[in-house]
Amino acid sequence: MMTGEQYKASLYDGRATYFEGERIEDVVNHPILGKTVADTAASYDRFYKPGKDAISDYMTVPGSVAELRAKVEMHHEVDLLTHVTYASIMTLLTAADRIGDIRPQGAEAIHRYVKYVQENDLRITECITDAKGDRSRKPGQQDDSDAYVHVVARKPGGVVIRGAKLHISCASMGHELMVIPTKSMHEGEEEYAIACAVPVNAPGVKIVNTTYAPRHGDPRDFPISSNRVVPEGFVIFDDVFVPDDRIFLDGEWRAAAVFAHSLGLWERLGGLASMADGADLLVGFAQLIAEANGLEKVGHIKEKISEMIIHATLVRASLEAAIAHSEVTADGAAFPNELFTNAGKYHGAANYSLMVRHLHDIAGGSILTVPSMSDLDNAETGHLLRKYLGTKQSVDGVYRARLFHAIRDLSADAYGGYRAVTNVQAGGGLYAQRIVTRNHYDMKRAKALALEMAGMEAGHADLKAAE
Repeated sequence: MMTGEQYKASLYDGRATYFEGERIEDVVNHPILGKTVADTAASYDRFYKPGKDAISDYMTVPGSVAELRAKVEMHHEVDLLTHVTYASIMTLLTAADRIGDIRPQGAEAIHRYVKYVQENDLRITECITDAKGDRSRKPGQQDDSDAYVHVVARKPGGVVIRGAKLHISCASMGHELMVIPTKSMHEGEEEYAIACAVPVNAPGVKIVNTTYAPRHGDPRDFPISSNRVVPEGFVIFDDVFVPDDRIFLDGEWRAAAVFAHSLGLWERLGGLASMADGADLLVGFAQLIAEANGLEKVGHIKEKISEMIIHATLVRASLEAAIAHSEVTADGAAFPNELFTNAGKYHGAANYSLMVRHLHDIAGGSILTVPSMSDLDNAETGHLLRKYLGTKQSVDGVYRARLFHAIRDLSADAYGGYRAVTNVQAGGGLYAQRIVTRNHYDMKRAKALALEMAGMEAGHADLKAAE
């Protein structure tokens, strides 16, 4: 296993990383991107165990409901890249179980690769969403064939791929890129049915980063986003060679969607866990600012907070149900329940904007207009601002200003926009969760219950016969 310092040293490997128009030669010490490196390094130290054969607790495969629950609870203790690595490992193992009959050598390659990642304590990022070009056309119908990552050449011992993957969290800070098809493919689109693993520093890989991180000198005005920096990578594969032992799918178009569906399960479980905590956070801020404003006993304020509490409770209940109803495969791996995972993720994402609206309605316009903390420090204006921002003896102006800055940072600034979009899009959009929820819901049982309640026994018998 690597320590945090060893992880940092591993990033000096010639990777082509770009940020705001410049190539970044030293991502470790970069004033913005380096914060993500530091978070990941802290997780390395958090899970470090000495010994030649040691494997991080966070990178092992859960084999029971209790172990899966422990992994979800660990989610709160690690950085995003470490969590994404775990989700990538589970995605690959889930896919291996499903493609064994179609491409047995791909399933074997996955198991070897997962062992390699675990033994070398590497970090993986998930590369799934393509540039896509004209969304009304299939991959093979695009004006530019590179709109989806595809195989452009075959060489002895491997293939050459070209294309781009978008929205890749922490891509520049990992070691490996898990490249998988973004959707199902059709006959004639074999070149797009490619799943493989690519080192971040492989020749031809270029990563262009963007981030919501504040460009502001005083972290007191950005108390949340200044400590939670997540860069998103635009990953370009400019004729990248991939050796055979790193190829998991190659031309088997019928299995192209397997990887996306497998990733969706683990990304949505992680998203659901984050939403459960995030919903409680919104409730906490709503109650605190209501009390600071002196409005905690007003009827419509209490109603809004009650609705936020119910939302938070239902999201967490879905998470608990997804874990409690998990299944253990023949290989001994525990997988969360797909119905509760997808239904919970959908509910949390679909109602998030309403909960934020309640918070903004309760807090008021000072979310956006409260002066900076340095203005409160100013000898000429500070005492006056503190006076007029205070509401009662127990609530001074500094306390209330800090709450406003935290609420703005969380929900109404660059990081707030990031959360609003990722809550909907992470793990696939809302439509994807509706499809999976419907596919896993017991519709036959629901229809049978309705027929029985209506006294339509003949119809009930027909249903049972059809089963």
